[in-house]
Formats: sequence, C-alpha cells, structure tokens
Amino acid sequence: MGEYFWFFLVAIGPVLFAAAVIYVLMRRRRLSPGEREKQHRKIKELYGDRRE
Repeated sequence: MGEYFWFFLVAIGPVLFAAAVIYVLMRRRRLSPGEREKQHRKIKELYGDRRE
C-alpha cells in the first residue's frame, strides 16, 4: 500500500498539479477595451498623472 502512495505522489501528483496550473491560466479572463479604459481612468483619478 505504501508503494502505491509514493507512486501517486511522485508520478501522478506533478501531472495533476500541471493540469491545475494550465486550467487556471486558460480560465483567466482579459479585460475588454471598455473595462481597460475604466480601469485607466480610475487609476488616474486615484494617483493623478505622475509621468516623470
């Protein structure tokens, strides 16, 4: 029974971890142009135009 646990931990564990990371990266959503503009306006409102 102990051998199966270590096999799962060493062989299948990293595969499951990689699958989870790939899933999260694929599900991440990009901002639409309208959302990006709204975000940019709010940042300027909070921090001002600090271009140096």
